[in-house]
Amino acid sequence: MNYMLKEVIEIDKNLMIWINNSLSNQVFDLLMPIVTNENLWVFPILILIGYLGYFSGKRGKIAIGILLITTISCDAVCAQVLKPWIGRIRPSHEIVDQINLLAGKGGKWSFPSNHAANSFAAATVLSYFYERFKIVSYSLAFLIALSRIYVGVHYPGDILAGGIVGYSLAWIMLTLWVIIKMRELKQGRFWVWYDTTGTPKV
Repeated sequence: MNYMLKEVIEIDKNLMIWINNSLSNQVFDLLMPIVTNENLWVFPILILIGYLGYFSGKRGKIAIGILLITTISCDAVCAQVLKPWIGRIRPSHEIVDQINLLAGKGGKWSFPSNHAANSFAAATVLSYFYERFKIVSYSLAFLIALSRIYVGVHYPGDILAGGIVGYSLAWIMLTLWVIIKMRELKQGRFWVWYDTTGTPKV
């Protein structure tokens, strides 16, 4: 078992080095550090929240609430529980001499990726409430996740695990929301109903 795990880790490391080096080009060298910089996402996220809250009615407000609860929970689980428990060291700390590092080294722990977890969690929630944006949401989440490998701060395994954690936690939250929604409707409380095409059947 330990031998197999070591083999998987070695394959993951070699894959990371290959992606980080083989995809390297001037366009990506400019684009990926921008995509991966969470500080640059603050303004677009605020615009999204403002749009959903102001122009998208009750659906938008409920989506914002679930989106914030999900991403905050996801970020905490990854950063405070999984990363220190698993204790995998980032490639930017472990193999910096073998990769193109295009961002800050980041914290010590690598697995799973918070960026991947949060972006896939957000994509899942947004896709649930606005299915027409599913392709855009998941494509953007994939780009953010890929950027973490490209700039040299995460292994592919970190990204895969982060995406699974984010997707799974989002569906847990959405399932809880559906349970709450059905319970409220059965009790005649319609604050949970946002569909303007008809009235709820309970």
